[in-house]
Amino acid sequence: MINACIILPVYNHPHYLSRLLCYLQQFKLPVILVDDGSDVACKCVIATLQQQFDFTLLQHAENQGKGQAVMTAIQYADQHGFSHALQLDVDGQHDWQDIARFLALAEQNPHAMIIGNPVFDVTVPKKRLYGRYMTHVWVWINALSLEIKDSMCGFRVYPVAATHQVIKNHSLQPRMGFDSEILVRLSWQGMRFINVKTKVIYPADGISHFQLWRDNWGISKTHARLLAGMLIRFPRLLKRRWQD
Repeated sequence: MINACIILPVYNHPHYLSRLLCYLQQFKLPVILVDDGSDVACKCVIATLQQQFDFTLLQHAENQGKGQAVMTAIQYADQHGFSHALQLDVDGQHDWQDIARFLALAEQNPHAMIIGNPVFDVTVPKKRLYGRYMTHVWVWINALSLEIKDSMCGFRVYPVAATHQVIKNHSLQPRMGFDSEILVRLSWQGMRFINVKTKVIYPADGISHFQLWRDNWGISKTHARLLAGMLIRFPRLLKRRWQD
């Protein structure tokens, strides 16, 4: 039996929070919400929801990035004895009906990482779609594996102890590059990945905090650092892939 929790990184995404927290009640799992320096309006929504729902609120005084919000939640989860953490973005893109399937797969495969493999509809911006594939190619190169089908989907289940160990041992990219970097580093540690097809939409009222120059520069530096790490580990990784 796994001891799971749900982590929700939040930065000025108030629109779906109430409905999401209501939906999550059926799973009877502890919820860890990380407010990553949201504005006053979003903080007021969160404070109101605290009166309606039972969840743990962790707060960053200033915005540090989605990756740092996830790392803060993973650290808390490990310190409080959780074995697995289901991460779900709160921007309305993910299909909540797949939560049960992700949790069931984690239960059946407790030593694997469960990661979303998006099935996009017509709402996906083409520039975002093409950009994702560039990142995927770098992840496949740096992991020396095609096992990770999509490294950017924020719908996933982390094995907490293994993930926290990587976080403690490395200075990870705190913003958009985190999603990919943590998977590559877990792959280097021998983590197995289970890819789950899941619908992803881009709502008309969706909010994106992606900043073109800052985040692309951060992601580029992350891939460069990972490439150097892969080259250092190349003989060991190649041996493992050969044995697999």
